[in-house]
Amino acid sequence: MRAPFTQLYIHYVWAAWDREPLVTSQIERPMYAFILAKTRELRCVPVAVGGTMDHVHLLVRWTPTVTVADFIGEVKGASSHFVAHQLLPGAFFKWQGAYGAFTVSREQVERVRRYIEQQKHHHTRQTVVPAWEPTFSRTPSE
Repeated sequence: MRAPFTQLYIHYVWAAWDREPLVTSQIERPMYAFILAKTRELRCVPVAVGGTMDHVHLLVRWTPTVTVADFIGEVKGASSHFVAHQLLPGAFFKWQGAYGAFTVSREQVERVRRYIEQQKHHHTRQTVVPAWEPTFSRTPSE
């Protein structure tokens, strides 16, 4: 084999500041498109993005050329800047510092993808998977 072969999947979850409903219908589509583009820029393959008004889920086929923490730091930082400076100039928008990152087996990718794409449905009907829905409280340093 001349090049490394990896098949690594990571499910990221992060929340809006103080779990406020900051991800409105006005910004959701362009923000998600931006997150997907940033994922590709970081040489990962986006599989799914979705969420509710107070948090986002992102499933990626991950590349080992970037660390788990650096990847999510870049995605969160760039998307927050994009929303605050281009989509809603002058409005308050910020992500919490915390995030969740979960490895996903190849066999579970489709299940997690569907779960992420149906976030609003799961939260409305209270059919969330607790292990994939970490509760982020505001951290004292932020």
